[in-house]
Amino acid sequence: MLSTLFYRVLLAIPTMLGVAVICFLLVQIAPGDPLVSVMPPDASESLRHSLMQAYGFDKPLPVQFLLWLWRALQGDLGLSVATGRPVISEVMTAVSYSLRLALLATSIGFLLGSLFGFVAGYFRNSAIDRIASVLSVFGVSVPHYWLGMLLVIVFCVKLAVLPATGGGPIGEPGWAWDWAHLQFMVLPAITLSVIPTGIIARTVRSQVADILSQEFIIGLRARGLSEFGVFLHVMKNAAPTALAVMGLQVGYLMGGSILVETVFSWPGTGLLLNTAIFQRDLPLLQGTIWVLALFFVLLNLLVDILQTALDPRIKRS
Repeated sequence: MLSTLFYRVLLAIPTMLGVAVICFLLVQIAPGDPLVSVMPPDASESLRHSLMQAYGFDKPLPVQFLLWLWRALQGDLGLSVATGRPVISEVMTAVSYSLRLALLATSIGFLLGSLFGFVAGYFRNSAIDRIASVLSVFGVSVPHYWLGMLLVIVFCVKLAVLPATGGGPIGEPGWAWDWAHLQFMVLPAITLSVIPTGIIARTVRSQVADILSQEFIIGLRARGLSEFGVFLHVMKNAAPTALAVMGLQVGYLMGGSILVETVFSWPGTGLLLNTAIFQRDLPLLQGTIWVLALFFVLLNLLVDILQTALDPRIKRS
Protein backbone atom coordinates (compact mmCIF):
# COMPACT_ATOMS: atom_id res chain seq x y z
CA MET A 1 0.00 0.00 0.00
CA LEU A 2 2.69 2.51 1.00
CA SER A 3 4.93 1.57 -1.92
CA THR A 4 2.02 2.01 -4.34
CA LEU A 5 1.19 5.39 -2.82
CA PHE A 6 4.83 6.50 -3.04
CA TYR A 7 5.01 5.38 -6.67
CA ARG A 8 1.84 7.33 -7.55
CA VAL A 9 3.20 10.48 -5.92
CA LEU A 10 6.48 10.17 -7.81
CA LEU A 11 4.56 9.84 -11.09
CA ALA A 12 2.50 12.93 -10.28
CA ILE A 13 5.58 15.20 -9.99
CA PRO A 14 6.84 14.93 -13.62
CA THR A 15 3.22 15.00 -14.79
CA MET A 16 2.66 18.37 -13.11
CA LEU A 17 5.94 19.70 -14.51
CA GLY A 18 4.97 18.59 -18.03
CA VAL A 19 1.57 20.21 -17.62
CA ALA A 20 3.26 23.46 -16.58
CA VAL A 21 5.43 23.45 -19.72
CA ILE A 22 2.50 22.70 -22.03
CA CYS A 23 0.26 25.25 -20.33
CA PHE A 24 2.89 27.98 -20.64
CA LEU A 25 3.77 27.25 -24.27
CA LEU A 26 0.20 26.88 -25.53
CA VAL A 27 -0.75 30.27 -24.12
CA GLN A 28 2.43 31.92 -25.42
CA ILE A 29 2.02 30.74 -29.03
CA ALA A 30 -1.57 31.96 -29.23
CA PRO A 31 -1.99 34.87 -31.67
CA GLY A 32 -2.62 38.41 -30.49
CA ASP A 33 -1.05 41.02 -28.24
CA PRO A 34 -1.51 40.37 -24.49
CA LEU A 35 -1.21 44.09 -23.70
CA VAL A 36 -3.95 45.27 -26.05
CA SER A 37 -6.54 45.25 -23.24
CA VAL A 38 -4.57 47.66 -21.02
CA MET A 39 -3.06 50.00 -23.62
CA PRO A 40 -4.95 52.88 -25.19
CA PRO A 41 -5.26 52.77 -28.99
CA ASP A 42 -2.75 55.62 -29.37
CA ALA A 43 -0.22 54.21 -26.86
CA SER A 44 3.38 55.27 -27.41
CA GLU A 45 6.21 52.82 -27.90
CA SER A 46 7.75 53.85 -24.56
CA LEU A 47 4.50 53.00 -22.73
CA ARG A 48 4.34 49.66 -24.51
CA HIS A 49 7.96 48.90 -23.58
CA SER A 50 7.40 49.80 -19.92
CA LEU A 51 4.34 47.54 -19.76
CA MET A 52 6.28 44.72 -21.40
CA GLN A 53 8.93 45.09 -18.69
CA ALA A 54 6.34 45.28 -15.92
CA TYR A 55 4.71 42.00 -16.97
CA GLY A 56 8.00 40.33 -17.93
CA PHE A 57 7.07 39.89 -21.60
CA ASP A 58 10.38 41.40 -22.74
CA LYS A 59 12.43 38.42 -21.48
CA PRO A 60 13.17 35.24 -23.48
CA LEU A 61 10.57 32.48 -23.21
CA PRO A 62 12.74 30.10 -21.13
CA VAL A 63 13.41 32.86 -18.62
CA GLN A 64 9.72 33.80 -18.55
CA PHE A 65 8.79 30.17 -17.90
CA LEU A 66 11.29 29.65 -15.08
CA LEU A 67 10.26 32.89 -13.39
CA TRP A 68 6.58 32.06 -13.80
CA LEU A 69 7.06 28.50 -12.49
CA TRP A 70 9.08 29.67 -9.48
CA ARG A 71 6.42 32.22 -8.53
CA ALA A 72 3.61 29.73 -9.21
CA LEU A 73 5.17 27.20 -6.83
CA GLN A 74 5.10 29.92 -4.18
CA GLY A 75 1.43 30.68 -4.86
CA ASP A 76 2.07 33.86 -6.86
CA LEU A 77 0.43 33.68 -10.29
CA GLY A 78 0.96 37.35 -11.07
CA LEU A 79 -1.53 40.11 -11.75
CA SER A 80 -4.36 40.08 -14.23
CA VAL A 81 -3.59 42.24 -17.27
CA ALA A 82 -7.23 43.28 -17.61
CA THR A 83 -8.17 43.99 -13.97
CA GLY A 84 -4.84 44.40 -12.17
CA ARG A 85 -6.00 42.09 -9.36
CA PRO A 86 -3.98 39.06 -8.15
CA VAL A 87 -4.65 36.07 -10.39
CA ILE A 88 -4.60 33.58 -7.51
CA SER A 89 -7.52 35.27 -5.74
CA GLU A 90 -9.65 35.36 -8.89
CA VAL A 91 -8.81 31.77 -9.77
CA MET A 92 -9.51 30.37 -6.30
CA THR A 93 -12.84 32.17 -6.11
CA ALA A 94 -13.81 30.72 -9.48
CA VAL A 95 -12.53 27.25 -8.46
CA SER A 96 -14.76 27.27 -5.38
CA TYR A 97 -17.84 27.95 -7.52
CA SER A 98 -16.88 25.38 -10.17
CA LEU A 99 -16.09 22.75 -7.53
CA ARG A 100 -19.52 23.12 -5.95
CA LEU A 101 -21.18 22.81 -9.32
CA ALA A 102 -18.99 19.89 -10.45
CA LEU A 103 -19.53 17.93 -7.22
CA LEU A 104 -23.29 18.38 -7.40
CA ALA A 105 -23.43 17.48 -11.10
CA THR A 106 -21.17 14.45 -10.62
CA SER A 107 -23.19 13.27 -7.62
CA ILE A 108 -26.38 13.43 -9.68
CA GLY A 109 -24.64 11.67 -12.56
CA PHE A 110 -23.16 9.01 -10.25
CA LEU A 111 -26.49 8.20 -8.59
CA LEU A 112 -28.52 8.10 -11.81
CA GLY A 113 -25.75 6.47 -13.85
CA SER A 114 -25.15 3.76 -11.24
CA LEU A 115 -28.87 3.09 -11.00
CA PHE A 116 -29.31 2.84 -14.78
CA GLY A 117 -26.11 0.81 -15.11
CA PHE A 118 -26.97 -1.74 -12.42
CA VAL A 119 -30.52 -2.21 -13.68
CA ALA A 120 -29.35 -2.55 -17.30
CA GLY A 121 -26.57 -4.94 -16.27
CA TYR A 122 -28.88 -7.18 -14.26
CA PHE A 123 -31.53 -7.25 -17.01
CA ARG A 124 -29.17 -7.24 -19.98
CA ASN A 125 -30.63 -7.78 -23.46
CA SER A 126 -34.07 -6.83 -22.15
CA ALA A 127 -36.30 -3.83 -22.87
CA ILE A 128 -34.99 -2.13 -19.71
CA ASP A 129 -31.42 -2.61 -20.93
CA ARG A 130 -32.24 -1.08 -24.31
CA ILE A 131 -34.01 1.91 -22.74
CA ALA A 132 -31.06 2.53 -20.39
CA SER A 133 -28.63 2.24 -23.32
CA VAL A 134 -30.62 4.77 -25.36
CA LEU A 135 -30.67 7.19 -22.41
CA SER A 136 -26.92 6.82 -21.85
CA VAL A 137 -26.19 7.45 -25.55
CA PHE A 138 -28.43 10.51 -25.43
CA GLY A 139 -26.61 11.78 -22.35
CA VAL A 140 -23.21 11.41 -23.96
CA SER A 141 -24.30 12.89 -27.30
CA VAL A 142 -26.48 15.86 -26.36
CA PRO A 143 -24.71 19.27 -26.67
CA HIS A 144 -24.31 20.94 -23.28
CA TYR A 145 -25.04 24.46 -24.43
CA TRP A 146 -28.19 23.39 -26.33
CA LEU A 147 -29.59 21.55 -23.32
CA GLY A 148 -28.76 24.51 -21.08
CA MET A 149 -30.59 26.97 -23.32
CA LEU A 150 -33.55 24.57 -23.56
CA LEU A 151 -33.77 24.34 -19.76
CA VAL A 152 -33.61 28.13 -19.50
CA ILE A 153 -36.49 28.49 -21.97
CA VAL A 154 -38.64 25.92 -20.13
CA PHE A 155 -37.95 26.61 -16.44
CA CYS A 156 -37.02 30.30 -16.53
CA VAL A 157 -39.01 31.83 -19.40
CA LYS A 158 -42.08 29.60 -19.63
CA LEU A 159 -42.55 28.39 -16.05
CA ALA A 160 -40.56 31.13 -14.23
CA VAL A 161 -39.66 28.82 -11.33
CA LEU A 162 -35.86 29.08 -11.39
CA PRO A 163 -33.36 31.89 -12.07
CA ALA A 164 -31.70 31.86 -15.48
CA THR A 165 -28.21 33.23 -14.79
CA GLY A 166 -25.85 34.23 -12.01
CA GLY A 167 -24.15 32.64 -9.02
CA GLY A 168 -26.43 34.07 -6.34
CA PRO A 169 -28.90 36.85 -5.54
CA ILE A 170 -27.94 40.28 -6.85
CA GLY A 171 -26.18 42.39 -4.23
CA GLU A 172 -25.23 39.46 -1.98
CA PRO A 173 -21.47 38.71 -2.16
CA GLY A 174 -20.10 35.29 -1.32
CA TRP A 175 -21.93 32.00 -1.08
CA ALA A 176 -24.38 30.51 1.42
CA TRP A 177 -25.93 27.03 1.48
CA ASP A 178 -29.52 28.20 1.37
CA TRP A 179 -32.24 27.96 -1.24
CA ALA A 180 -31.69 31.57 -2.32
CA HIS A 181 -28.26 30.51 -3.61
CA LEU A 182 -28.85 26.82 -4.35
CA GLN A 183 -31.61 27.56 -6.85
CA PHE A 184 -28.99 29.14 -9.11
CA MET A 185 -27.16 25.77 -9.20
CA VAL A 186 -30.12 23.60 -10.20
CA LEU A 187 -30.19 24.15 -13.96
CA PRO A 188 -26.40 24.23 -14.59
CA ALA A 189 -25.95 21.14 -12.38
CA ILE A 190 -28.63 19.23 -14.28
CA THR A 191 -27.10 20.31 -17.59
CA LEU A 192 -23.61 19.19 -16.54
CA SER A 193 -24.84 15.92 -15.02
CA VAL A 194 -26.17 14.53 -18.30
CA ILE A 195 -22.81 13.44 -19.72
CA PRO A 196 -21.52 11.87 -16.45
CA THR A 197 -24.82 10.01 -16.16
CA GLY A 198 -24.39 8.49 -19.61
CA ILE A 199 -20.71 7.64 -19.15
CA ILE A 200 -21.15 6.09 -15.68
CA ALA A 201 -24.26 4.18 -16.80
CA ARG A 202 -22.42 2.60 -19.72
CA THR A 203 -19.38 1.80 -17.58
CA VAL A 204 -21.37 0.27 -14.72
CA ARG A 205 -23.59 -1.68 -17.12
CA SER A 206 -20.54 -3.22 -18.77
CA GLN A 207 -18.92 -4.02 -15.42
CA VAL A 208 -22.07 -5.59 -13.95
CA ALA A 209 -22.74 -7.69 -17.05
CA ASP A 210 -19.14 -8.93 -17.02
CA ILE A 211 -19.15 -9.71 -13.27
CA LEU A 212 -22.47 -11.59 -13.46
CA SER A 213 -21.03 -13.85 -16.17
CA GLN A 214 -18.04 -14.90 -14.04
CA GLU A 215 -17.80 -18.26 -12.33
CA PHE A 216 -17.65 -17.00 -8.74
CA ILE A 217 -21.17 -15.56 -9.13
CA ILE A 218 -22.41 -18.99 -10.17
CA GLY A 219 -20.62 -20.46 -7.14
CA LEU A 220 -22.23 -17.91 -4.79
CA ARG A 221 -25.68 -18.72 -6.07
CA ALA A 222 -24.96 -22.48 -5.90
CA ARG A 223 -24.06 -22.07 -2.21
CA GLY A 224 -27.52 -20.59 -1.62
CA LEU A 225 -26.53 -16.96 -1.21
CA SER A 226 -29.49 -14.60 -1.51
CA GLU A 227 -29.83 -12.34 -4.51
CA PHE A 228 -29.19 -9.34 -2.28
CA GLY A 229 -25.91 -10.91 -1.16
CA VAL A 230 -24.95 -11.49 -4.80
CA PHE A 231 -25.82 -7.86 -5.49
CA LEU A 232 -23.47 -6.72 -2.71
CA HIS A 233 -20.62 -8.76 -4.21
CA VAL A 234 -21.31 -7.32 -7.66
CA MET A 235 -21.45 -3.78 -6.28
CA LYS A 236 -18.17 -4.25 -4.39
CA ASN A 237 -16.41 -5.50 -7.54
CA ALA A 238 -17.82 -2.73 -9.73
CA ALA A 239 -17.19 0.09 -7.23
CA PRO A 240 -13.48 0.76 -8.01
CA THR A 241 -14.14 1.29 -11.72
CA ALA A 242 -17.21 3.44 -11.06
CA LEU A 243 -15.25 5.49 -8.53
CA ALA A 244 -12.43 6.06 -11.01
CA VAL A 245 -14.87 7.24 -13.67
CA MET A 246 -16.60 9.51 -11.16
CA GLY A 247 -13.30 11.09 -10.10
CA LEU A 248 -12.32 11.74 -13.70
CA GLN A 249 -15.70 13.32 -14.40
CA VAL A 250 -15.21 15.82 -11.56
CA GLY A 251 -11.93 16.87 -13.16
CA TYR A 252 -13.47 17.08 -16.63
CA LEU A 253 -16.38 19.19 -15.38
CA MET A 254 -14.02 21.56 -13.56
CA GLY A 255 -12.23 22.50 -16.78
CA GLY A 256 -14.68 21.51 -19.48
CA SER A 257 -17.73 23.54 -18.49
CA ILE A 258 -16.89 26.74 -20.37
CA LEU A 259 -20.02 26.74 -22.52
CA VAL A 260 -22.38 25.78 -19.70
CA GLU A 261 -20.97 28.36 -17.28
CA THR A 262 -21.15 30.96 -20.04
CA VAL A 263 -24.79 30.12 -20.81
CA PHE A 264 -25.79 30.41 -17.15
CA SER A 265 -23.22 33.15 -16.27
CA TRP A 266 -22.00 30.92 -13.45
CA PRO A 267 -18.87 32.59 -11.95
CA GLY A 268 -16.64 29.53 -12.18
CA THR A 269 -13.43 28.60 -13.96
CA GLY A 270 -15.22 28.06 -17.27
CA LEU A 271 -16.53 31.62 -17.37
CA LEU A 272 -13.16 32.88 -16.12
CA LEU A 273 -11.34 31.04 -18.93
CA ASN A 274 -13.78 32.42 -21.47
CA THR A 275 -13.21 35.97 -20.20
CA ALA A 276 -9.42 35.54 -20.14
CA ILE A 277 -9.40 34.21 -23.72
CA PHE A 278 -11.43 37.08 -25.15
CA GLN A 279 -9.48 39.70 -23.17
CA ARG A 280 -6.16 38.08 -24.10
CA ASP A 281 -5.27 38.07 -20.39
CA LEU A 282 -2.20 35.78 -20.40
CA PRO A 283 -1.49 35.73 -16.63
CA LEU A 284 -5.11 34.93 -15.84
CA LEU A 285 -5.31 32.31 -18.59
CA GLN A 286 -2.06 30.63 -17.51
CA GLY A 287 -3.01 30.70 -13.84
CA THR A 288 -6.45 29.22 -14.43
CA ILE A 289 -5.14 26.41 -16.63
CA TRP A 290 -2.31 25.68 -14.18
CA VAL A 291 -4.63 25.43 -11.16
CA LEU A 292 -7.12 23.26 -13.06
CA ALA A 293 -4.34 20.96 -14.26
CA LEU A 294 -2.95 20.62 -10.72
CA PHE A 295 -6.44 19.87 -9.45
CA PHE A 296 -6.90 17.20 -12.11
CA VAL A 297 -3.56 15.53 -11.32
CA LEU A 298 -4.23 15.56 -7.57
CA LEU A 299 -7.74 14.24 -8.15
CA ASN A 300 -6.34 11.33 -10.17
CA LEU A 301 -3.88 10.64 -7.35
CA LEU A 302 -6.73 10.61 -4.81
CA VAL A 303 -8.77 8.25 -6.99
CA ASP A 304 -5.79 5.90 -7.30
CA ILE A 305 -5.41 5.85 -3.52
CA LEU A 306 -9.12 5.16 -2.98
CA GLN A 307 -9.07 2.41 -5.61
CA THR A 308 -6.10 0.79 -3.88
CA ALA A 309 -7.92 0.93 -0.55
CA LEU A 310 -11.12 -0.59 -1.99
CA ASP A 311 -9.70 -3.23 -4.31
CA PRO A 312 -7.53 -5.91 -2.65
CA ARG A 313 -6.23 -6.99 -6.07
CA ILE A 314 -4.47 -3.62 -6.46
CA LYS A 315 -3.04 -3.95 -2.95
CA ARG A 316 -1.51 -7.32 -3.76
CA SER A 317 -0.03 -6.08 -7.03
